[in-house]
Amino acid sequence: MHRSSAALVARFARVAALVAAAVCPSAGVAGELITEGPRIGGLWAGASAVDVTPPLGMPIVGNWTSPPAERVHDPIMARALVLQNGDDRLALVLCDNVGIPREVFDAARALVAEQTGIAPAQALMASTHTHSSVSARNDATKVGGSPTLNGDKPSLAEGNEYQRALADGIAAAVRQAVDQLEPAEIAWGRVAVPEHLNNRRWYVSDPDLLRNPFGGVDKVKMNPPRGSGALEKPAGPTDPEVSFLSVRSRGAGDEQPRPIALLANYSLHYVGGVPGGDLSADYFGVFAQRIAARLDAERLTPRFVGILSNGTSGDVNNVNFTSRTPTGDGPYVAMERVADDLAAKVAAAHEGLEFHTDVPLASAGRDVMLKVRKPTPEQLAHFDAVEARAERGEKPEHSLELNYARRGRSLAEQPDEVAIPLQAHRIGPIGIAAIPFETFTETGLELKREVPELPGFERAFTIELANGSYGYLPTPEQHELGGYETWLGTSAVQKDATRLIVRNLLELFAELSPAVSGPQ
Repeated sequence: MHRSSAALVARFARVAALVAAAVCPSAGVAGELITEGPRIGGLWAGASAVDVTPPLGMPIVGNWTSPPAERVHDPIMARALVLQNGDDRLALVLCDNVGIPREVFDAARALVAEQTGIAPAQALMASTHTHSSVSARNDATKVGGSPTLNGDKPSLAEGNEYQRALADGIAAAVRQAVDQLEPAEIAWGRVAVPEHLNNRRWYVSDPDLLRNPFGGVDKVKMNPPRGSGALEKPAGPTDPEVSFLSVRSRGAGDEQPRPIALLANYSLHYVGGVPGGDLSADYFGVFAQRIAARLDAERLTPRFVGILSNGTSGDVNNVNFTSRTPTGDGPYVAMERVADDLAAKVAAAHEGLEFHTDVPLASAGRDVMLKVRKPTPEQLAHFDAVEARAERGEKPEHSLELNYARRGRSLAEQPDEVAIPLQAHRIGPIGIAAIPFETFTETGLELKREVPELPGFERAFTIELANGSYGYLPTPEQHELGGYETWLGTSAVQKDATRLIVRNLLELFAELSPAVSGPQ
């Protein structure tokens, strides 16, 4: 049941008041701690988690329908880790949302810069891609809309209270993490967890499964029927690697180091199993709880913060398409199973890690102009036929044809180009790429191969849906195969965008190499 407008406004006012209290504490001057710099050399770190749960009644997005939020199963959070070494800083923020547009992150970034002195290029902000929270887009009530493309200088929508509350909450998480900076040490690890991953794009032998909403026939099918005799082979790989960073206090004398945060990265879309009307952070939130328990860090002060970021999972999910046997899982069972297994294996890999007290931090970023895809004359004619069929009340030839006619016409009205924010970050020998798309696993694996070839880097991982949300990012080869992720309106930018993005990211990582940036 929807709340009244007055109730929604009251809820937003309460959220804003809580966030304001967090951002502007009565003691101290905003930004004072970090701009003065730590008195002890080496790495400092702080972490925080801020509740950004939206009010009930807003539509939950991520599927073809958007039921109103009726219950909070688990809180929607913004989780932040801040690192500092001398004048070099880095803020990493993950927010439970299907995809936050650039304008919200830019608003949060401006607040962070004002309140803490952390420069915009030093702040990586990303969505986890839970499919069970509300939209942060300008068209928050729109169902099944195409990616938001707002030109070069997007801004928050006037009257969109949740966009502002979310930007404030993200900034509050960073501010609280800054307030808790302390001498720290960091370790990095990785572990393979392949058993929860399945490429969801399949070659199939049944042409009826391959029909698309544009009147054509694809070569691959997203999410084909489980156990179907038409299944031939997956169209792409998976990436089983869980990369993680573990941060703890240094301790002094007899005092033992205290866990501060653990940030992990896994290339799995989301798990689901959430009843309609429930707000949930999905397995990302469960992992945050389970890793705290596994590290015996549930009751610490300051509070330990577990964070799970999404890797490159645009074509990967948790469904075993070759099995005919139903899982029989009830609500939330699958996500709890996946998160608990990830936490157990990360905790096991955590044993015996070498911690470091002095690691270089560096960041670089740039905007890259990409061409916006436009409908062809043939597609526009197809849209005319689809809309005429709908006006006559006739049965559609494809269940999604009217939806994609609207998406295609929307892209026709968009600018010809859009500025895409890219970032590269360095933490010691670890590289972190930030891409604002639902990125295919092939691209993440390419960066994992290429970045360690640069001086100063040993390994790398990518956080997708970072600093914006511009739809799917198939490779050119995957575009040739078709399928949902490649459709006009699901994918919004030029088909060779991955090549430009990878090239620019490698250039940014090269700038961060010790051979270029100087002694560390």
